[in-house]
Amino acid sequence: MNQQFDVVALGELLIDFTQNGLSEQGNPLFEANPGGAPCNVLAMLQKLGHRTAFIGKVGADGFGAQLRQVAAEAGIDLRGLLEDREVHTTLAIVHTKPGGDRDFSFYRNPGADMMLREQELPMELLGDCRIFHFGTLSMTHPEVKAATKAAVAAAKAAGALISFDPNLRPPLWSSMENAREQIEWGLGQCDVLKISDNEVEFLVGHQDYPAGARELLARYPKIKLLNVTCGASGSYSFCCGRQVFVPSFLLGGTIETTGAGDTFCASVLHNVLVNGLEDRNEESLRQMLRFANAAAYLVTTKKGAIRSMPERSAVEQILANN
Repeated sequence: MNQQFDVVALGELLIDFTQNGLSEQGNPLFEANPGGAPCNVLAMLQKLGHRTAFIGKVGADGFGAQLRQVAAEAGIDLRGLLEDREVHTTLAIVHTKPGGDRDFSFYRNPGADMMLREQELPMELLGDCRIFHFGTLSMTHPEVKAATKAAVAAAKAAGALISFDPNLRPPLWSSMENAREQIEWGLGQCDVLKISDNEVEFLVGHQDYPAGARELLARYPKIKLLNVTCGASGSYSFCCGRQVFVPSFLLGGTIETTGAGDTFCASVLHNVLVNGLEDRNEESLRQMLRFANAAAYLVTTKKGAIRSMPERSAVEQILANN
């Protein structure tokens, strides 16, 4: 059976306010960049020729209208995007550090993305996809957590692969113990895991990331493909008993790293859609990571995420020249 969608994702669609210079008075100017990790992933998958759909909620406000327009322009199916008339669209203030890394401040107490409810889930989407992708921002509060878990269960029941990116944002959690509990639940559900180096450290308590990844695979044997992103250092892949590391592309021009992990994640899901998860050899994993690293590098050379996803030709040019 051919599913209508390659990837359906659930979670946050929000505005990333990214600093873009100073005013004449010396005050910081912020650019309203459309973002939100799950939708960032879908935007890159659309660039790579896949059919995607998003499930989430924005406010019935100007920012919500902006997000709907941008996601629609990206080609993402939005029949699962709802509006909340009482709660505003979630906002994130991105504070960029030297080198391009970031801190986040959120206007989300509450935010519209938290208001998605289980009874609002578009079950027809969840039953008609090859991969279902989610993170933990839709698990920070009880009602949206229930919706997320119901969506995972429905997609699994329909035979979809489950993709998970913890995307840990400490300011959004009532406690780090709660965050750990929800991440561990996601690890127990997924077939494909994208996890960052700091999230591995959070879970295993040390900075030996390959060893930490192997610990997670031992704890969660259902995971078929585990990738660890280590920022400017590179990325690891663990699949079919094999371990591969590929360094990042350090070609200069990095502005900020918003969306880099999501671009990487989308590139990996693209590879899974094309090549599957069985009998992967080291060379196939290496090529997967090279493409994902190159795409992630390119998105760091622009501000924002959804509108900054690179074309496939630009990624292939990086690979050909390096």
